[in-house]
Amino acid sequence: MSDLPSINTTTERYKAFIFLGAPGCGKGTQGAILGSIPRFYHFSMGDAFRSMDTRTPIGQEFIKYSREGELVPDELTIRFFKLQVDARAALGMFKPDIDILILDGIPRSVEQAQLLEEHIEVLQLFHLSCPNREELITRIRKRAIKSGRLDDADGQVIRNRIQTYEDETKELLEHYSDRRSDIDANQVPVKVLDQILEVILQNPDWQQFAGEV
Repeated sequence: MSDLPSINTTTERYKAFIFLGAPGCGKGTQGAILGSIPRFYHFSMGDAFRSMDTRTPIGQEFIKYSREGELVPDELTIRFFKLQVDARAALGMFKPDIDILILDGIPRSVEQAQLLEEHIEVLQLFHLSCPNREELITRIRKRAIKSGRLDDADGQVIRNRIQTYEDETKELLEHYSDRRSDIDANQVPVKVLDQILEVILQNPDWQQFAGEV
């Protein structure tokens, strides 16, 4: 995706559902499935980062922090997110007047969530809960081997990633406690999807939005 300037000149915020869960919980799978349904648009922050053009001005900013071994500021992450979503809207891939964003991989902290409030209206957060760490490790190992990323199949590396996720998102779950639905991600994907759709169809904001469009 090219680094296009922001084109959303409306004051309205994009409506969104957020998918949050530990590595291996299946949030990318569920996001992709929902994104294939009309009136939903799946946006994966991880995919956006992996496809970043580092030759662009904002790409150079990310490179600068990386070279200096510093964490990327939340403001820069949110600015990149906004550029990416606006670019998709400009290309007609995402239609804000009839589509609801399915966000995967953002926000990662309360600070990012607060910055996002200027740009998106969070209708619901889906917490894909998978407390069985061994199940998560098995899933991640299979995915890493399948994609040829053998370094990611190391058990300790995976445990560290899961622990980092839990440390980072504990406060985020509390931040969205009034709009949070806990989904059992240990189930087969079709049952997880069924629970997600049940919550969406009962969401009053979704019902109003769907009725308007």
